Amino acid sequence: MKLYHGSNMEIDKPDLSRSKPFKDFGQGFYLSPGYEQAHALAKQKTDQLQSGEPCVTIFELEDQIIKTSDLQIKIFDDYCEEWAQFVLLNRDRSHTHPAHTYDIVIGPIADDGVTYQLRRYSMGDISMSRLIEELKYANGLTIQYYFGTEHALSYLKKL
Repeated sequence: MKLYHGSNMEIDKPDLSRSKPFKDFGQGFYLSPGYEQAHALAKQKTDQLQSGEPCVTIFELEDQIIKTSDLQIKIFDDYCEEWAQFVLLNRDRSHTHPAHTYDIVIGPIADDGVTYQLRRYSMGDISMSRLIEELKYANGLTIQYYFGTEHALSYLKKL
């Protein structure tokens, strides 16, 4: 399968030390299964940094690796309580990081709208069941792929 990474420059070799902590699935290299999503993120990153040009780097990951490799992989097919708790834990700056030992995590993105709902839950404004219900009825589900170890990155081939 093809996976896409959007940035303000082409990525020849992912470097985990350049990844920011406290992201949805932790500090790692993030990819999208969709070109448009990656391109939108590239534009956002370029605007944020005020440097470079939007660039989408394409990588290949063999499908069977998800099923047959020795990698520790966590897959969230949809918004659920486990996903919400996982994202909150990874974003928690008071918690020891890394918050998990997975090589790859696949699941929904917590974009701005989702982040707002997570904040409402954290502040006690809504219950977990209400949070999940609202997320499931929001506009669309966007998936992301997180690669958090050098071992996981070794399976990615730049195209």
